[in-house]
Amino acid sequence: MKQKLSMSINTFQLWNRSFGWGVFTIALLTFVLTVEPTASFWDAGEYIATAAKLQVGHPPGAPLFQMIGAFFALFATSPENIALMVNHMSVFSSAFTILFLFWTLTLLMKKLPTFESLENNRDRLTFFGSAAVGALAFCFSDSFWFNAVEAEVYAMATFILSLLFWLGLRWEQDMNTARGDRWLLLISFIIGLSFGVHFMGLLTIPAIGMIYYFKNTPKVTFKSFIWANLISVAILLFIFKLLLPTTLAFFGNAEVFFVNKMGLPFNSGTLIAGLCFALFFYYSLRYTQRQKWINVNTGILCVLFVLVGFSSWLMIPIRANANTVINENSPADARALLAYYNLEQYPETHLFYGPLFSDIYVGQDQTEPYVDDKPKYERDYKTGKYIIVNHWERAKINSNSEHRGFLPRLWSSEHAGNYMNFTGALAFSIAPEYESNEMLRSRVNEFREDIRDGVVTGDDYHKFFRSLSPYLVIEKPSFWSSLQFLFQYQIGYMYWRYFMWNFTGRQNDIAGTYDILKGNWISGIPFIDNMRLGNQSKISEDAKNNKARNTYFFLPFLLGLMGLIFVYQQDPKRFWVLLLFFLFTGLALKIYLNERPFEPRERDYALVGSFYVFSLWIGLGAFYLANQAKVWIKSKGIAPLVVALCFMAVPLLMAFQNWDDHDRSGRYTAQSMAKSYLQSIQKDVGAMIFTIGDNDTFALWYAQEIEGYRTDVKTINTSLLATDWYIDQLKRKTYESDAIPSQMTHARYAYGNRDYIKHESLLDSVRWDIKDFMNWVSSDHPRTKYKSLLQQAGEDPDRLPKNTQEMVFYPTNKIRVNVNKENVLKSGVVKPEDEALIVSHIDIDLPEGGMTKNQVMMLDILANNDWERPIYFTGGSYAESEYIWMKEFLQLEGLVYKLVPIKTPLNSNNPYIMGRLDSDLMYDIVMNWSWGNSESPDIYHDVETRKNSISFRSNMVRLADQLIDEGKKEQAKDILDLAMEKMPMDYFGYYSLLVPFVDAYYRLDAWQSAQKLATKVAFKYRDELEYFNSLSHNEQFMMGEEIITQVERYRTLVEAILVNEDRDLLTTELDYFTSSVLPFKNLYGDYDYYTSLNDFVEGYYLSDQPAKAEELVDSIVSQYEERFEMIAKFSKSNKKIFFERIKGEVLDFQELIYRVELMGESDFAKKLQSRFDKSMEQFELEEALGN
Repeated sequence: MKQKLSMSINTFQLWNRSFGWGVFTIALLTFVLTVEPTASFWDAGEYIATAAKLQVGHPPGAPLFQMIGAFFALFATSPENIALMVNHMSVFSSAFTILFLFWTLTLLMKKLPTFESLENNRDRLTFFGSAAVGALAFCFSDSFWFNAVEAEVYAMATFILSLLFWLGLRWEQDMNTARGDRWLLLISFIIGLSFGVHFMGLLTIPAIGMIYYFKNTPKVTFKSFIWANLISVAILLFIFKLLLPTTLAFFGNAEVFFVNKMGLPFNSGTLIAGLCFALFFYYSLRYTQRQKWINVNTGILCVLFVLVGFSSWLMIPIRANANTVINENSPADARALLAYYNLEQYPETHLFYGPLFSDIYVGQDQTEPYVDDKPKYERDYKTGKYIIVNHWERAKINSNSEHRGFLPRLWSSEHAGNYMNFTGALAFSIAPEYESNEMLRSRVNEFREDIRDGVVTGDDYHKFFRSLSPYLVIEKPSFWSSLQFLFQYQIGYMYWRYFMWNFTGRQNDIAGTYDILKGNWISGIPFIDNMRLGNQSKISEDAKNNKARNTYFFLPFLLGLMGLIFVYQQDPKRFWVLLLFFLFTGLALKIYLNERPFEPRERDYALVGSFYVFSLWIGLGAFYLANQAKVWIKSKGIAPLVVALCFMAVPLLMAFQNWDDHDRSGRYTAQSMAKSYLQSIQKDVGAMIFTIGDNDTFALWYAQEIEGYRTDVKTINTSLLATDWYIDQLKRKTYESDAIPSQMTHARYAYGNRDYIKHESLLDSVRWDIKDFMNWVSSDHPRTKYKSLLQQAGEDPDRLPKNTQEMVFYPTNKIRVNVNKENVLKSGVVKPEDEALIVSHIDIDLPEGGMTKNQVMMLDILANNDWERPIYFTGGSYAESEYIWMKEFLQLEGLVYKLVPIKTPLNSNNPYIMGRLDSDLMYDIVMNWSWGNSESPDIYHDVETRKNSISFRSNMVRLADQLIDEGKKEQAKDILDLAMEKMPMDYFGYYSLLVPFVDAYYRLDAWQSAQKLATKVAFKYRDELEYFNSLSHNEQFMMGEEIITQVERYRTLVEAILVNEDRDLLTTELDYFTSSVLPFKNLYGDYDYYTSLNDFVEGYYLSDQPAKAEELVDSIVSQYEERFEMIAKFSKSNKKIFFERIKGEVLDFQELIYRVELMGESDFAKKLQSRFDKSMEQFELEEALGN
């Protein structure tokens, strides 16, 4: 009997391992074939750079991820292959995730009451095939696959999560045996390791806790069940929020105590704290062993193993002390490491009780206007002690206690408008002390009237409240509003939508903005999709061909639902374990993240743990169907056949649908973008470039750190420039780039110092030299401090916090930047032939309110550079401050703007067109850009790749126009053709950016190219409008803004054809346009719709279609006649109020008549003049307007 059982176990293990490694191989091959060959957008570039060189990335850190990444980087054959090798770390992590998911399923299914011994190959194929269905469903799921092929932490974090749950089930098997707790210790160690990657793995703890509870509780009661859940969650919180933060705090406090109080050298306290920990664990383990306190001993061992796993974090302070080039937050000691762990760099959020967004509209709290900040300790090597560098007491403005609430979902003041779009506006009234103010009452009543008319958006409310908040009583959002937002947006949109992407289907890869066009889930079942998203049979070709449009027909969802119900019926205890796991990796995570509308990108990648659990249910659902089939159909082969059908209906279908938009192989667009930015910068002259966001900064870091490309350029992130640690790093030479020029010493910009400086209008009639301004700002003389102003005014400074008293102010916001012409020419900032254009000085008007530290530092760099080194901007923002308030002194060079002492007035028609342009220089830059393989039809042009074409196209067509103006037509055509070759319109979209290309081709007399491009773009617009026309009137109204935007973009294209008098194209395109936009006349109103077609009258005449021209003119004139008939009924006072508008419409009517006459249709023009005169006779217009 024992031998038979042994053979059975061996057979099970053989099949289990064979199938397991089989699905591992499938997953590995899938991810190897689709992995990104270089850096991708967002954080991946930073992760690759920090992993390969063991540097310090953004909080909360991923040291284990980085160390393993460094190991993978060792296998790179060249710097260009390092990214590929680090990406393969995610590939292998993801393949191992699938392996352990499979083994988890076989453990789960083996425990089910319905499980029978696997006596024959049919049973084995059914059993292991079902597990393979679940494992491969997750393998080919949208979010998991996305994480699997790039260097992000989520792939490895999912592997740790998968491993931990499998270990929990293995512990259950051996629980209460002599060596069973070894699994628990391994779980504790892996939990500690998970902190070195991502906190996702911790979310398995409640599920593992419930496994322990059910295993050791013969009779489950409601009370014990609740307690077990609470204790399981408490263990999670203990490890995440207490154990590790307390450990770091203990080390930090011990270091300060032993150095400052005991006079020991630096790092002594840290060593003593480490010794205390070692002694504590040694003696506590020894004592509990002697006392035979087995559970206490095991618990202490678990804590020890968590800390041993967490020891990967030692890499962070070790490398921070090595002063690596990328050293974010510089967590060089335990106190800094705790701040790094706690994400103190990011905005503070409150889960259960805290301030609401309406706090921005009210004043400081009446009873406690200020609260303490945290003291910032730094080493003073002169005294050998730690000193506090900030005035931390009462240093932070407190939120208003009247505007706090429970479960504060509506918390971010930056997103106030969007919050109100979701939950409705805040109630408000005029403050009692201002009720008698007639002007205020009139303004409020006018706003209320707009509300009743339904024309007020959330942003309008926000602007109204911001401007009048001192005179209003504004209510905070209700608790029910928070709940509404939680369920409607955070769960409904930011979780359920992602869940359905993975198991039902995805509409496209465009970030969702809560409309029916972008980022929704979709099923592929017409009547369901039509109800939710409009008529899907009429969607545009672009929508149909979007590679991320994937449909699974609810099959994975239904199979998972069957598995969920099956487990509940078979084993309610197991069901609860999985459900708790599902909830914590999904909905609980949403509550913790407390997301805002709208995030910069989709956040599905963080929820893969939840999708992992659902994939377990998919495998169990396949097992259920196969077993039910044996009951329904008496055939020996039916069960394996059902499993095979499940395989084809779920993982195979998902693989087929998802392959094209998850295949990143051969794509180099992120890498080429980074190189194009750097190629746009002057070489070997110590250039500095100010960057703004993640995509421009991390991409440049990757290119410089990993590929060693253009390391002569100093990359300066303006957001990080507000931190003392980053300024310290910029003051060091890195590779070939010199330190930034700066006079501000560390003490002047240390944490809490000059975080904000205030403007006080004392000398605004005087314009200071920027160097004098910086001398004032960088001085610690008492006269530069706000305290001195208070004393001069006879006020008591002590009524304000010390931090405010010591705040620096600037007495004038008017400064002058003198131009050192010799340095300008010597550094190559301006070419010698443009010397005459160089101005002697540049005058800047700084903000009248105040400036933040990063803005002060930008001025510091400018003042001390003295034009010796070129300064560039990436152009990711149009805010004045991002260009040091000198937008009129820019020169566009490739993708970047260079600061030049040559004035170029801003374009009054288009404020986004900034700076002058040196056509010869920029032509050479553009023609030498690295494009990767952006034009390839074989790669997936993801949304970030497409989005980056905006800058490329805009800048290239500006260059082409400049070349045309200078008579360099051949070069201009080279640029236009290059843009169309490298960014084909079918792959990159953004068709409105192609209209200037059409116009430029016309100007080059390249009519064939212009007509070809215009025809293709026009078709794209018509195609989209045809879909809009298929929507119901209610849907059209909801999509009104999007529809009108498309119509106006189409109109711009047709106007470009008209301006260039392309008679051949006008013959067809005018009719196409008018017929395409006619269905949306209701969105404009008859008058606005027809009068907006005035210009097209000329087009019909030019294309020799006088009958259509006259028909259109008749429709337009009818609208004018009706309008003037209505105006005639106005009172004289109303006519005066609308004088300018009436005058404009009269002139438009006359212009239309003149245009007809100009086209040679004098008889028709006379008839129109008669109709005009008749309209004017309806009322005494001249008298009304004259009065």
